[in-house]
Amino acid sequence: MRFILVDEILELVPGQRIKALKTVARDEDYFQDHFPGFPVVPGVLLTEMMAQAAGKCLQAEDYQRGLPILAKISEAGFRGWMRPGETAIIYAETRNSRPAFATLSCHIEVEGRKLCSAELFFTFIPHDNLAPGYRDEVLERYLTKGTTRATDTGIQTV
Repeated sequence: MRFILVDEILELVPGQRIKALKTVARDEDYFQDHFPGFPVVPGVLLTEMMAQAAGKCLQAEDYQRGLPILAKISEAGFRGWMRPGETAIIYAETRNSRPAFATLSCHIEVEGRKLCSAELFFTFIPHDNLAPGYRDEVLERYLTKGTTRATDTGIQTV
């Protein structure tokens, strides 16, 4: 299983807010056990969807700041279930951002209903700690559609 829980970025204001989506395949392995007879996406994966989208928002603002890493789930709430084959619309908005950390307010909607929400706290890992050639394919795909592009040394306006 690949652990990419954002399929596409729909809207992005770097460092401020993001709207992204994830469609969950009907045959994901975890549906066999979570829960038998009533398959739903685990809350931990919903939280990770929000964290991945929020991280892309932060990374797009300042590549040199480092890779955003979820450090704390300050608050999370779940109001419903995401079922096999459904599409999550993921929202994240920056509440506080400093050079060493950032806090974002996030939520997921499925078919127009608010499914879950979370306040997430991020720190940053310097890029020299990452594997050589690390790239965020989803973020790069979005940025290359517009007037910006991602390179090995950062994100540049063209």
